[in-house]
Amino acid sequence: MRYLAFASRNRKEILRDPLTLLFGMGLPIIIMYLFSSMQKNMPFDLYSIENLTPGVIVFSFSFITLFSGMLIGKDKSSSFLMRIFASPMSASDYMMGYALPLLPIASLQIIICFISALFLGLSFHVNIVGAVIVLILIAMLYIGFGLLLGTYFTDKQVGGIFAIFVNLTAWLSGTWFKLDMVGGTFKIFASALPFAHAVDATRFALSGQYGDLVVPLLWVVGYTIMIFVLAVWGFKRKMKS
Repeated sequence: MRYLAFASRNRKEILRDPLTLLFGMGLPIIIMYLFSSMQKNMPFDLYSIENLTPGVIVFSFSFITLFSGMLIGKDKSSSFLMRIFASPMSASDYMMGYALPLLPIASLQIIICFISALFLGLSFHVNIVGAVIVLILIAMLYIGFGLLLGTYFTDKQVGGIFAIFVNLTAWLSGTWFKLDMVGGTFKIFASALPFAHAVDATRFALSGQYGDLVVPLLWVVGYTIMIFVLAVWGFKRKMKS
């Protein structure tokens, strides 16, 4: 119960900047509409709505990384964290308090993107429910990345690093082009990171290929656990120092 009160405070902090939230939810929709329009004039099936939707939603989670990283960074810069270290919360309590308010935002992003995709021709079927569950797990990965960045860097540094992170998410996830089109070292490097596996897991869930879903989802879950462990460990060291 200790981190729930802290999570309530963080939710209010996030809602103080509604323009950033609207941008994080509106930009993926615009991208989806633009690439869907491009597909109509392309001779090959690259940006079909079934393949595009999972990638765009996963890409939208990069803004969740920014929200969580900036929130911790600002708290460190304002000495807020130093004052509340007198509370009985542990490092994991703090991490949960920062992560929980972002899950409703991620859920809203998922719902809005799927509604937009339905208007663009995506068929409504039960596999969407499975894809939503997978996407919630993937959202935890991106929240974890934000917690990790916020723990080790200031809010100004997080903003600069986010520019690199969002490009990694875009180019190494296989959202805009298939990794096989480049191949070689690029594909090997991208396959060692969780972004492409996150997109693949969502696509398999949406198409009902649950047998193929297991391996990419294990990559995502493994990275999520590792990122959260590093974030909690780093935050604990910050508390002691």
